Amino acid sequence: MSSAASKPSIVLVAACALVDQDRRVLIAQRPEGKSMAGLWEFPGGKVEAGETPEETVIRELEEELGVTTRAACLAPLTFASHAYETFHLLMPLYICRKFDGAPQPREGQALKWVRPARLRDYPMPPADEPLIPFLIDLV
Repeated sequence: MSSAASKPSIVLVAACALVDQDRRVLIAQRPEGKSMAGLWEFPGGKVEAGETPEETVIRELEEELGVTTRAACLAPLTFASHAYETFHLLMPLYICRKFDGAPQPREGQALKWVRPARLRDYPMPPADEPLIPFLIDLV
């Protein structure tokens, strides 16, 4: 049996699939200088101490994109559980169709509205890839 010290820590990240009126999903490209730079992902971020995943999504959408929404507008869709080399990522994915503001790249990231069936055309982190079929089926 392995000791607890050798187990990777679990990192809780909350992400959101923003869906526009044309049924496209917003993805953001990780900027240079961040781990996995150049890969495309769903907006979101690390759940801070004392935050719920929904509060994280609301905060991150505002910080990263200048978009506002409410917890009632977030519907849990699925989640990712992925073992990276140094940590284990647990990431609930919410879907949001009702939000205020047009997404702006506030952190230097590229943004793109993509039809769900085309999401595989964009390289994504390993944890994000298994989420794509759920979006294809839903949207």
